This record gives sequence, structure tokens and C-alpha cells, in this order.
Amino acid sequence: MATYDYNPRYGLENYSYVLPFEASFDSVKSTVWMQENWYHAFTLSAIYVIVIFGGQKLMESRKPYALDWPLALWNAGLALFSIMGVIRMTPEMFWSVGSNSFVYSICTASFAQGVTGYWTEKFAMSKVVEFGDTAFIVLRKRPLIFLHWYHHITVLAYTWHAYKDHTASGRWFIWMNYLVHAIMYSYYAIRALHVRPPKFISMMVTVLQILQMVVGVYIGITIYGIKSADQPCQQTWQNLMFSFTIYFSYFLLFCNFFYHAYVKSDRSQKGAKKRVAASKPTVESEKENVIANNEASTAGRRRRVRVD
Repeated sequence: MATYDYNPRYGLENYSYVLPFEASFDSVKSTVWMQENWYHAFTLSAIYVIVIFGGQKLMESRKPYALDWPLALWNAGLALFSIMGVIRMTPEMFWSVGSNSFVYSICTASFAQGVTGYWTEKFAMSKVVEFGDTAFIVLRKRPLIFLHWYHHITVLAYTWHAYKDHTASGRWFIWMNYLVHAIMYSYYAIRALHVRPPKFISMMVTVLQILQMVVGVYIGITIYGIKSADQPCQQTWQNLMFSFTIYFSYFLLFCNFFYHAYVKSDRSQKGAKKRVAASKPTVESEKENVIANNEASTAGRRRRVRVD
């Protein structure tokens, strides 16, 4: 499925500056390696699951580690990497749609070479590095939700499966993920330093993740229509079904997370405030009763004194 000479393409000559490691990127060598080793995504995922749940068991009898500065540096590093990725992928992304068409952008994998080819490979490899996110959760004894570890293992498996065939819609998936992660990891780095940004920032990150899933499902539906009409589009049926499954599951899981994190929690907080507010008149009336009783008792004693 993968090819190594796409035309038209956004080549090295279109960039005003090309970094040495981008210029020396060998797309053939990179793709062949992935075709021979992509299934190890499942091996790495199995190891990951064993380690994180085994780590949770080991941490049961231990105190949580703070790791504030290591966590901040970790997130800052991933944020910088994502910022670089989206900066280097954006010119080609805009060219593929603006100078060609939306269909070209989802059906021709010309991004898998040159500058964007380099950042595509690094994107695929970064999904292994991002397993480290979970290590901080385990060592700090924070809640490990299903969405977190499910997302990590399925993204790795899908990314490697897509890269081996140069899945054209990967152009959109990679660019969107770089963009969202640039914002998300920057936010996490700030939070690790005990700085609390406004709540709407965290809500915005989750909304962007949900929008990413909506776009992913839409692209999948569009490609299904193209392929069903026997039009050429560089994505295998197997990868397309894989894409549908994970993006739709992400959509449901992130919507569920948003509901519990922001909608339901806000309702609970408002309900608690209303209960507190409703209890205040009762407390005040009790105070008034106590004062009235005390005054009545005092008046009674005075009358008795005067009678005596």
C-alpha cells in the first residue's frame, strides 16, 4: 500500500529552512522498519499494562512520590515536541487542502516523506514515550482511569498500523494530535508547578479532544464513501475499520469524562451550595428561639424577684 514517490507533494524545496535531521530522513528505511515491526505495538502494550497494574500493586504499601519538578519537565518536554511537530506539519497540511483538495488531504499520503515524513515517524515513536505519563500517575498514587490507559495502547497500535501503509488520513490525525497535545501538555506542565489556571482551560482541552474525535469519525465516513464508490483512496479497509472503532470509542469515553468532570460535578457543587443556603434560615431561627427563650427566662426571674 505504501509508496515512496508522491506527486504532487510539498517537498524540501518548499520550506524556507530545513533542519539537518529532517533533510537526512530516509522514508523508505523508516517505512520498511515499521512494516516489519508494527505488530510489536501489541507487545509493548502488553508490557505496559503489566507494568502499570503491577506498579499500582507495589505502591499500595508505599507513600506517593511528589515528583512535581520531574512531572513539570516531562510535560514541558512533550509540549515542546508537540509544538515543533505542529509547526513543521502545518505548511504541508494547509497546502494539501488549499492547493489541492480535502479529498487529496485524506486520500494521498504525500506527507510521509521529507520534513513531514520525519515528524510523522517521530509522532509514531512518541506514542511509546507517552507511556511514561502513566508512570507518574502510578508513582504519585493518582486515580488511573480506563480512558487513560485504553487511549495510550490503542493510539500506539493504530498509529503503527497506519504508518506501515502510509494511511493518507493520518495527515489529519497527526496534525490534530500534535495541536491538541501542544496545548494539553503545556497545561499539565503548569499544573505540575501548582499553578491553577482557570477551569475553562481544562474544559477547553477536553472539548478539543472531543472535536478531534468528531473530525476523525467524519473523515472515516468520507473515506468509506469514496472507497465504496471504487475511487482511489490510500487507506486499507482494515485500517479504516480500526479507525472507526477507536475514534468512536474515544468520542464516547471523552464525552463521558466531560460529563462527570464538569457537568455532573458542577451540579453536585451547586446542589451542595443550595443545601447549605437552605440550612441557614433554620440555623438562624434556632438562634432566635434560643435568644427568645433566654429573654423569657430572664424576665421570669425578674418577676419572681419583684414578687419576693
